[in-house]
Amino acid sequence: MSQYPINPDLVAPGALSGNEQLKANSQHLRGTISDDLTNPVTGGFVGDNFMLIRFHGMYQQDDRDIRVERTAQKLEPLHNVMLRARLPGGIITTKQWLALEKFATANTLYGSVRLTTRQTFQLHGVLKPNIKPTHQFLHSIGIDSIATAGDVNRNVLCTPNPVESELHQQAYEWAAKISEHLLPKTRAYAEIWLDEEEIETTDIEPVLGDTYLPRKFKTAVVIPPNNDIDLHANDLSFVAVAEHGQLIGFNVLVGGGLAMTWGDNATYPRLADELGYIPLEHTLKVAEHVVTVQRDYGNRSNRKNAKTKYTIDRIGLDVFRAEVEARTNLSFAPIKPYRFTSRGDRIGWVDGIDGKQHLTLFIENGRVLDFPDKPLKTGLAKIAAIHQGDFRITANQNLIIAGVVPSQKAEIDTIARAHGLIDDSHSKLRKNSMACVALPTCPLAMAEAERYLPDLVTKVEALLIKHNIADEHIILRVTGCPNSCGRTMLAEVALVGRAPGKYNLYLGGNREGTRIPRLFLDNVAETDILSTLDRLIGHWATERSNSNEGFGDFVIRAGVVTPVVVPKDDFHS
Repeated sequence: MSQYPINPDLVAPGALSGNEQLKANSQHLRGTISDDLTNPVTGGFVGDNFMLIRFHGMYQQDDRDIRVERTAQKLEPLHNVMLRARLPGGIITTKQWLALEKFATANTLYGSVRLTTRQTFQLHGVLKPNIKPTHQFLHSIGIDSIATAGDVNRNVLCTPNPVESELHQQAYEWAAKISEHLLPKTRAYAEIWLDEEEIETTDIEPVLGDTYLPRKFKTAVVIPPNNDIDLHANDLSFVAVAEHGQLIGFNVLVGGGLAMTWGDNATYPRLADELGYIPLEHTLKVAEHVVTVQRDYGNRSNRKNAKTKYTIDRIGLDVFRAEVEARTNLSFAPIKPYRFTSRGDRIGWVDGIDGKQHLTLFIENGRVLDFPDKPLKTGLAKIAAIHQGDFRITANQNLIIAGVVPSQKAEIDTIARAHGLIDDSHSKLRKNSMACVALPTCPLAMAEAERYLPDLVTKVEALLIKHNIADEHIILRVTGCPNSCGRTMLAEVALVGRAPGKYNLYLGGNREGTRIPRLFLDNVAETDILSTLDRLIGHWATERSNSNEGFGDFVIRAGVVTPVVVPKDDFHS
């Protein structure tokens, strides 16, 4: 029950969905997970626990490459979990990294650490007997996986900004505070995974509520002018406003989100709207009550329309703003001027303002593993063993070796090059491309993404060479399904999986990440995609208005596709 007056006219109609009943009956996310862990009959979780483990940072998966083989052997799928850490702002110490990579090698099916678009890491292939030890290991190095999945506020992003260290530190501190403030208060995680004693008390969730949020909620802190965390992919974004290098407040944006559902035109990607400006001291209060408004008015009868973006489109931005202002007893000030001029990570060495240097490493698809010709994991371990600063995971699946003292630059550079962590042959196109995990582990994937992207990039690189613009780049992204975990709906060229080997092709996003692309080809194979890109890249190379006109801007100006203006009305038109 909300502690605030609820306007019944703003509540979405309909009976509660099954997920809402599941959460209400879960004993604040406990369910029977503890009993399930000792069930020897299956390697998976049964009943409600299949969903409840998500609130503890896990998704049940299996290896789809061997599913048919196991069925033929009359075995169940090779059930395991993907476990995602909570790492606000993506900062991890070198000591934590060294422990993590050793643990992943010994305790997961694949031995890799996966850097994610949510600025954290995932461990894939954790078998049921290893799940509790994994949580306890993370706890031992000061990390947890609380609320990295499920209907809660997820890992809070923050622009890693390796140059302006003082401003980044201030912004990062607010990202960490927001993360802590919006966490579930239930003791379920500590009791189940850390064997902490059960206390006879009633769990109270003052922010998230007893049935938590209607759907997942994403928050970010971004420092202009680089939109490197894609603020429009988030329900709530705090855009840093600085004066003389000091953080003074935030412009607040709400209602961004990129997921949709095939065949359901009531679902669509959406850019965030501006609520207004707030001084720093009101940050946590505003974060809390954007969440409580979404908690109370988000759609709990239809999960496909439960995200904040749909709540705002249903009740109106002005009403949403008024509700937040009433609950905070504040008024938003007009938005302070801000502008984004770039996106993505500055790969390579950059100078900081503190006399130190920072090395951003391009990690293709975020997969940290020792490949035959690129022993990435070994290289990072060697760097971590000597580096005096920290590591920062970016929202583009890359890794920053931050705060390198001048005396260590040459040694770290040598290690990185020797292990394939620096490769000068990587094109701008490759360094600006991204994919979700997809097959073989994601159960929602309809087509390949991570395993397909490297070859696709090579073929598109050939097109750029053919048209004499090899040094140009396009924001190219691929996902295996329309959930947009690789943020395809903010790309200039987006491939979204429909079936094995088949994708929808979307065109017309921009380099700044402030425009949604539009469907150009439906359910097509690579041959059609490459022939289309060949033709359009040829036109772009010879007909662009100037050398700075990006591919996405060109296809809009040339009338290849029309811009998406109001997604709920014209994204599917």
